[in-house]
Amino acid sequence: MLVRNLLAKLGSSRNHLLSSSQIFHRKFSDTGGNSKTPVNSSSPVWSWNEWDPLEEIIVGTPEGAVVPRPLPEVKMCTPMDTWEFYEKNAGRYWADCIPKEHWEKVVKEVEEYVRVLQMEGVKVLRPSKVDHSSTFKLLGFESQGFYAAMPRDFLLVIGNELIEATMTWRSRYFEYLAYRPLILEYWKQGAKWTVAPKPTDFDAIINKEVTKKLDSGVSDKSNIGFITTESEPCFDAADFTRAGRDIFCQRSQVTNLAGIEWVRRHVEPLGIRVHQLTFTDPRPMHIDATFVFAKPGIAIQNPDRPCDQTELIKAAGWDVIDAPTPNVPKSHPYWLGSPWLSMNVLMLDPERVLVEKGETAIHEMYRRIGITPIPVALRHANSIGGSFHCWTSDIKRRGNLESYFDWSKAGCP
Repeated sequence: MLVRNLLAKLGSSRNHLLSSSQIFHRKFSDTGGNSKTPVNSSSPVWSWNEWDPLEEIIVGTPEGAVVPRPLPEVKMCTPMDTWEFYEKNAGRYWADCIPKEHWEKVVKEVEEYVRVLQMEGVKVLRPSKVDHSSTFKLLGFESQGFYAAMPRDFLLVIGNELIEATMTWRSRYFEYLAYRPLILEYWKQGAKWTVAPKPTDFDAIINKEVTKKLDSGVSDKSNIGFITTESEPCFDAADFTRAGRDIFCQRSQVTNLAGIEWVRRHVEPLGIRVHQLTFTDPRPMHIDATFVFAKPGIAIQNPDRPCDQTELIKAAGWDVIDAPTPNVPKSHPYWLGSPWLSMNVLMLDPERVLVEKGETAIHEMYRRIGITPIPVALRHANSIGGSFHCWTSDIKRRGNLESYFDWSKAGCP
């Protein structure tokens, strides 16, 4: 009943949010947002946006990473020319499947990334060692694990609260085990801790018609729909990006409308709005290589998949600029991810950003908007699914919950 009502409310057209300001933008009175603005006193977890001064962070680890089986949800998020790699190496350690020199650079780059963060005064924590190669069988499916490399995918931090995302890939069902000791310790110290309800019926949540099309070798995935249905909520944290009292997200191959609605209802007592953005993207999975916030008043979008709501955001007082074309050699492998991970950066504060060393055009773009780029090499680590933001989850940023958008100028109540 929840999903049926939700879909009836949102409508069926691709750009449904553009036709109704009440859906894209909800008044605080609609969201129960009359609560007192939270003020941090002693919580070990505190982060409301993507740019406040960074104090503490979790950095993932490549250790023990396992190649996932090419189940439908994996195929839907990866280029067809990588499927053979997944078929051949499913269940094996990444370290044994890709060139040794490349893997060694992955490990070295991540450790250097940690060192740079520590040199900048940021406290760094790491997930626990977990045997991702172990096979588990439950809820009608069997799988091995994946990795604990990308905490951004799993943890959604809103203020003093840690929210564990549902995780849609079956290989990531138990990924939380690597982070649970850290989360438990934060909770003991006073942080809020919420576990979103994990999917329980993958036979229903995986779209059978889309699966058939994938299995038949359909190469243009932009026209075959989403691999997930609306049978129950599912979402990855990396499909949400925070800007104080406004959180922006996308319906992707791992985040459905019910998942977005779950997050919206969860944060509404704080007076936080959740806005769904739409993009021209054949394989939407996580938002940080498509649309990112640099600092108050400036957002960056991927020109290959521009945001349909750009004019609304501009009307609310923000500039939206196009990211430059990535500067990646064609020979560089991406078993998971794309060259547009050049956009996937980490803001240390509104004036400094950690960015890929080889992406000089991105460096210049940030300089033009008054942000100093700090170049760090992470390109080999990109090859297994993420860059600076993906490899982390920012736990503590110095700042408070604020509003950064003037929606009245955009014609929204």
